[in-house]
Amino acid sequence: MSDSKTLMIQGTTSDAGKSTLVAALCRVFKRRNLCVAPFKPQNMALNSAVTPEGGEIGRAQAVQAQAAGLDPHVDMNPVLLKPNTDTGCQVIVQGQPAQNNMEAWGYHEYKPRVMPPILQSHNRLKETYDYILVEGAGSPAEINLRDNDVANMGFAEAVDCPVLLVADIDKGGVFAHLVGTLALLSDTEQARIKGFIINRFRGDLSFLQPGLDWLEQHTGKPVLGVLPYLAGLHLEAEDSLTESGVTPSVDQPLRVVVPWLQRTSNHTDLDPLSLHPQVDVKWIGPGETIPSADLIILPGSKCVRADLEYLMQSGWEQAIKKHVRYGGKVLGICGGFQMLGRAIHDPQGIEGQPGSSLGLGILDMETTLEKEKQLRLVTGTLTLGQSVPVSGYEIHMGISRGAALSRPLVKLEQGQDGALSTDNQVAGTYLHGLFEARSACNALLSWAGLEQPETPDYFQLREAGINRLADAAEAYLDIEAIIRIIEDDNS
Repeated sequence: MSDSKTLMIQGTTSDAGKSTLVAALCRVFKRRNLCVAPFKPQNMALNSAVTPEGGEIGRAQAVQAQAAGLDPHVDMNPVLLKPNTDTGCQVIVQGQPAQNNMEAWGYHEYKPRVMPPILQSHNRLKETYDYILVEGAGSPAEINLRDNDVANMGFAEAVDCPVLLVADIDKGGVFAHLVGTLALLSDTEQARIKGFIINRFRGDLSFLQPGLDWLEQHTGKPVLGVLPYLAGLHLEAEDSLTESGVTPSVDQPLRVVVPWLQRTSNHTDLDPLSLHPQVDVKWIGPGETIPSADLIILPGSKCVRADLEYLMQSGWEQAIKKHVRYGGKVLGICGGFQMLGRAIHDPQGIEGQPGSSLGLGILDMETTLEKEKQLRLVTGTLTLGQSVPVSGYEIHMGISRGAALSRPLVKLEQGQDGALSTDNQVAGTYLHGLFEARSACNALLSWAGLEQPETPDYFQLREAGINRLADAAEAYLDIEAIIRIIEDDNS
């Protein structure tokens, strides 16, 4: 019998701070030489990462693994839901696609089938690590989702672990969120919650203290700390765009424009550019026109044909073609790369209704979506005038073919990737994360027109964000009490 101990962090709402709190505690435990691993039973996100064994998990769990000093593993996020419509999603189980297009009610009935692999993954982690820090999903008080729950209290009850409840005070109503959430839980679930954490507080704590005293008296549960609002914190988000970009420090930064598509995936590809002091990144949305830019980047997409139609309807097609005609650069990443071709075919209905869509026609190639998903970590060299090392990961279900591929953007250790137009104006690649390596980012920014780029070390920037979180956790949370809760309730 394993002596491993599990603690679950649940939130009163989505974006309450569960992901960042688990990352912070993973780093705090690592600093104390405690053998710890992150875990999220079920994640719904379009930002994902590829693990060394070739599986797919939520991006947040990959960051939490870094905080714990570990390589990411599929057991850290055994169920990943990737929305492809407002009511449907692709279901990833232990790193591999299990269902491509499942409607919400279908998944609700499917959930009992994913609990066994969830528990299997948790048990495997318990065999290796002394502490498992679990992130919930959304809120445990979503009573319409209580039946067959696998993401919050359903999991906590199955493994019999204690729970801490976190709430975001920055949005207001923090006491209503905490007390209301508690009231909507069953008696056994209420007993499982061992304390509260308040997140993103600004101001004088003395003004909040009367409310904290009332909360403890009213619920009989301790407040284990109040975390401050950390302005400018960068930590990769699950879905929503972060507000942690930097203001360029040069007079004439490279201007980068990125259309925000309805099913944009892995927008974290652009985080290294948003944090670059010589680059000005502007995301544009519905109703906005593409402004003057040096580089337009078409990001990844979970539903590429639908997003291509959205791009056309938004009037961005002509702006992109005009941009190229007048000497601007365009880079397509994954789904964005596929959009640059003549057509995208989905004969099997992988991402929706079967059929074909005309692409932007900027690159001489066509893409056919196929059921086998490409999931792998890759390394190679860029072909932008000089051989520059590049690494990244592939997550896609399309195979591209055509003359444009005879000039690849990347030469891999085995094969090649992407395309570079004969006039060097347009490039595309299936590689996510290609801006994270300094030399590759410098080469791409030089290609886009930036003179003497000096790219920060993105890994160290992410490390700095994790350490800043952990510093705040150690300063403002009762870490000893949290560890006692884990030890007492798992004894």
